[in-house]
Amino acid sequence: MSAERDRCICLLRIEYSETSQILLLFGREHGTVRVIARGAHRKTRAGASKFGGGIDLLDLGEAVFIRRPEQNLGTLTEWELADGHLELRRSLRGLYLAQYSAELVAHLIEEHDPHPELFDRLERTLGELATPRVEQSFVAFELDLLRQTGYLPQLSACAACGSVPEVDEAVGFSVARSGVVCRKCGDGTPDVRPLDRRLLAVMRYLATLPPGQALPALTRAQADPINVLLADHIQHTLGKPLRLPRYVLPAEV
Repeated sequence: MSAERDRCICLLRIEYSETSQILLLFGREHGTVRVIARGAHRKTRAGASKFGGGIDLLDLGEAVFIRRPEQNLGTLTEWELADGHLELRRSLRGLYLAQYSAELVAHLIEEHDPHPELFDRLERTLGELATPRVEQSFVAFELDLLRQTGYLPQLSACAACGSVPEVDEAVGFSVARSGVVCRKCGDGTPDVRPLDRRLLAVMRYLATLPPGQALPALTRAQADPINVLLADHIQHTLGKPLRLPRYVLPAEV
């Protein structure tokens, strides 16, 4: 069984024993793969460990692994760390958003389904989350992730009737409808919530912005309502709660 090599980001880490780890890696060419890193913490005769003391969440590296089609768990045989994101780990807000990004990728893409553009976007975003661009970088990544996985909510027309709301028309957002609803349809939608047209415009713009384009600056006060709305949409879509929203979202907006 041949070994495979890929550039990977660690999305999930479980300490399996005193010396081993179970990892969910996001590979640029292979998508997400579950592997066991046997002896990750075991010291060699030279005093070092097989994988540099173990692999941490969000680490970026070059991985060599063996996949076994008959099993859900492959074996990691080599790991060369490329970026441990030390700057990111000095920013609590950025670190939580980075961990949330990893959680979203882990839940929204199927295993072994390659998304090279999304990988590049996540790699770039992890670096930006350690900068003053943290808020807009995360919102843009989240919208791009939803677009690439087919879960982007309807933002341009009413998700119920398909009409395009007038420029000055009040609109809402419905998790059950997976998108924006016009005023008429909102009256008959139990879970509809008001949606600021300015924030809707930001979401529309970021959702269609080509990769590499400069992002408009967002404050925490602007980003929070968008993140709350999208978190509710994602958790409704998945049919289960996620772990990280409680750490990155306000109790009330």
